[in-house]
Amino acid sequence: VQLQASGGGLVQAGDSLRLSCVSSGRTFSASAMAWFRQAPGKEREFVAAMRSRGGYTRSIDTYYGDSVRGRFTISRGSVESTVYLQMDNLKPEDTAVYYCGAKDGNRPIVSAMRTITTYDYWGQGTLVTVSS
Repeated sequence: VQLQASGGGLVQAGDSLRLSCVSSGRTFSASAMAWFRQAPGKEREFVAAMRSRGGYTRSIDTYYGDSVRGRFTISRGSVESTVYLQMDNLKPEDTAVYYCGAKDGNRPIVSAMRTITTYDYWGQGTLVTVSS
């Protein structure tokens, strides 16, 4: 399984960007997908995640880091194991490489959604730079 993240770029503070993450290779249905980010010299940080509610519904539960809640929105695509991150009102401190991750198999427990090791597959990252 490969994840391909895209949509990053250079924007000004207050602008918006939409990141995409698409899976390829073996077909699978991710039970959870997430976005993390890593700024230069810092550890990888949880941004947002979604978890399938299971069954026949395509409904999801969403989770956000404190610094992005109210500005970023995670959503699932119509294609299986695809996730988007709508980022509004961007700030210079949002500058980072953004990585998407996917969890195969059983749904993770809520407390694990913000943990890097929960996710089995990772994309290569897409750079977001926000100028002031």
